[in-house]
Amino acid sequence: MKPGRFLCLAAFLVLLMGLDLLAGNGLGLADGLVFWKLRLPRMLTALVAGASLALAGLQMQAVFRNPLADPHIMGVSGGAGLGAAIVTLAIGTTGFSGLTMALAAFAGALLTSALIVGLSFRLRTTTLLIFGVMLGFIFSAISSILQYTAGEESLKLFYSWMAGSFSGTRIPELLGMAAALLAGLVLALCNSKGLDIILFGVQYASFSGASTRRIRVLAMLSASLMTAAVTAFCGPVGFVGIVAPHVARRLLGTSAHRPLLPAVLATGACLALVADILANLWKTPLPVGSTMALVGIPLIVLYLMRETVWK
Repeated sequence: MKPGRFLCLAAFLVLLMGLDLLAGNGLGLADGLVFWKLRLPRMLTALVAGASLALAGLQMQAVFRNPLADPHIMGVSGGAGLGAAIVTLAIGTTGFSGLTMALAAFAGALLTSALIVGLSFRLRTTTLLIFGVMLGFIFSAISSILQYTAGEESLKLFYSWMAGSFSGTRIPELLGMAAALLAGLVLALCNSKGLDIILFGVQYASFSGASTRRIRVLAMLSASLMTAAVTAFCGPVGFVGIVAPHVARRLLGTSAHRPLLPAVLATGACLALVADILANLWKTPLPVGSTMALVGIPLIVLYLMRETVWK
């Protein structure tokens, strides 16, 4: 572990927090009402969402021993999208609010998570991974059918949620995401030794006396809870869960999970803040999902090139 690098990461995080508070139709100061009602909640939402998705991705990559695994690969985001689609596209927007859609998305994500966790008792890791991918495709197909038959207003509301945003989050919603992050972090801390062991393979973990089923269930429960909360209120924001663990491992020079946890939280928060800053530099704010892709895809490509071409 390299503490100097972690201190630099923490300082960079504080800098990005300050810049994000200034971001909004460019970079500049805002009056008190705009600061407290809009910019501060948006910055805190990006902070919590990025940390949550990064921690979820770290656990997914350990459990599946796949460097490109992230929370979305298990179909949790697809379940959230289907829940939101049913409320806004099938039922309609009359009498419904953004909070109602978020609650429907959260319910869809939790039901999907419960299904995945339940199946983790019966399926092997590779089979569970494939099942999660297929489940995401099925949810996407159903959502597409609902979009085809929906009205204009319903589509507008649904597409706005699908684009992803850290803005508009209220204090109760932010506290809900923070509570999910805290619960996920506690589970990850309790499971950190198990995650270290399973990196060497299921067979090695079994020979060492560790319960691979327990390790998998705790990791899935932690990742699913955080992903469900973030996706419900911010939309399906991708790439953080894939990129952040690799950056954190590179910075600290370790794959041990207990010292890696604070680094991956900070790295995920940094990525989300960069995406939010880029999204709010324009007169009309851009979707966070798009700016996150602009940040995340080059980092993933660099990782893949390093693992293949440069070796």
